[in-house]
Amino acid sequence: MKQGSNAPKLTSKTKTIAVYAIFIALTYISTWLINIRLPFVGSGGLIHLGNVPMLIAALVFGWKAGAVAGAFGMALFDLTSGWVLWSPFTFVIVGLMGMVVGLFAEKKPIKNYVINSIISVIIAIVIKVGGYYLAEGIIYGNWIAPIGSIPGNIIQVSVAAAIAIPVAPLLKKILKYSE
Repeated sequence: MKQGSNAPKLTSKTKTIAVYAIFIALTYISTWLINIRLPFVGSGGLIHLGNVPMLIAALVFGWKAGAVAGAFGMALFDLTSGWVLWSPFTFVIVGLMGMVVGLFAEKKPIKNYVINSIISVIIAIVIKVGGYYLAEGIIYGNWIAPIGSIPGNIIQVSVAAAIAIPVAPLLKKILKYSE
């Protein structure tokens, strides 16, 4: 399609908004479509693939994209799937996870991509486990039951990392060639 003089030109801001919107949608859909409730004590945990697009957004586009995709995508899932009480906690917890992974991706404290990504994901797991432990303790008023959610949270982010870490550099390479 040939762009005429009246056609809107894509600006950096437009591309940024589009990327954020795509990753919010992908995070929401991946959380909604592919999830398994675990039979552990407490809330038990929910394993889903919503962390995959959030991690890819963070690893490819940086901390803002990771934070926005995670915070809005997963909080929207909570709001629309009966987990409404969890949505403010999810917004903060998953937003922080995306931010940390993206900061590591941008700053590259270690020059090795895989090691850098694994360290950032370990920090994200600590944020997820600690954040949801506190959230569940506050919501249910019980500080023992949240222990049952820990295995699911660790599995969820670890599986997402196993998918996102090898996919992100490929996507970066594809995007680089398409510019």
